[in-house]
Amino acid sequence: MPNFIIAYHGGKQPETPEEGARHMAKWKAWVAGLGDAAVNPGTPLGKSRIVSASGVSDDGGPNPMSGFSVVRAENLEGALEMAGECPFLDTGGTLEVAEMKEM
Repeated sequence: MPNFIIAYHGGKQPETPEEGARHMAKWKAWVAGLGDAAVNPGTPLGKSRIVSASGVSDDGGPNPMSGFSVVRAENLEGALEMAGECPFLDTGGTLEVAEMKEM
């Protein structure tokens, strides 16, 4: 069964510690619901920089990646279904899903 990366883009930070705790509880419940499909439940990322042929940009681009998860699913549709339930979407962020190919 293939692995899929779910990349987290954007999203707003909680305004209060209580809001942050509520969001974290929802996220932990989502991860628990994934069961064995959660290969890497989540890795938050710091500020990103963009590297291109013309140099390095400090702004992280128009939609910076803020974290990622790795899930195991039968196919892309299954991974998209898992991503569609992720509470990160409640923060105004978006999710990008792609199959991780073997080299």
